[in-house]
Amino acid sequence: MTTTSTGQTVYMTAAQIAESGDVLGRAFFDDPLTTWVLPDDAKRAKILPWFFAKAATVGHRYGEVYTTPGRVEGNAIWLPPGGTKLTIPRMAATGMLMAPLKFGIPTFLRFMKVLNHLEHLHDLAVPEPHWYLFVLGVDPPRQGQGLGGTLLAPILARADADNVPCYLETQKTRNVTFYQKHGFEVVVEEDLPGGGPRNWTMKRLPRRS
Repeated sequence: MTTTSTGQTVYMTAAQIAESGDVLGRAFFDDPLTTWVLPDDAKRAKILPWFFAKAATVGHRYGEVYTTPGRVEGNAIWLPPGGTKLTIPRMAATGMLMAPLKFGIPTFLRFMKVLNHLEHLHDLAVPEPHWYLFVLGVDPPRQGQGLGGTLLAPILARADADNVPCYLETQKTRNVTFYQKHGFEVVVEEDLPGGGPRNWTMKRLPRRS
């Protein structure tokens, strides 16, 4: 268990992946990107838990995933320096290659166009080794209570100690202020291609104690 100034976090276990997918599916149900990609509420409610369970699997196998002790109330999924790419072998190993069947081919291709654009921005912003915040989500009843910052804290502290930056993207306006409070600064603000939502890429330089 990792103790932080605002609470406690633990590593997510493999047994918590499905529960994490459910929590993150609820957390991102009203996210501008997910509602743009999957505008039908029923389809979105069905697909998101599957998708985020796969994202949690990626983090569990290839990075680090922090959650809450006991019941899962949120997750911070990080990919580490030197391993921030979601490669085809990783997608195959974690079942993400089933996404075209889950989303439908036209929806999946539209989503991939956005992901390729985000990857390009990512490469430009942080060519150096860095931590990538792949996903941060908190169950809606627990949002606004400091849990997001608690889940971020272990890796932010490690990044500072190792003198490496962190990087993320967000499509929700209120998240920008939240991340700024934790040391991130906006690199790019734009509308995503193809009529997508507003997007912010953000980078955090390491803080010296």
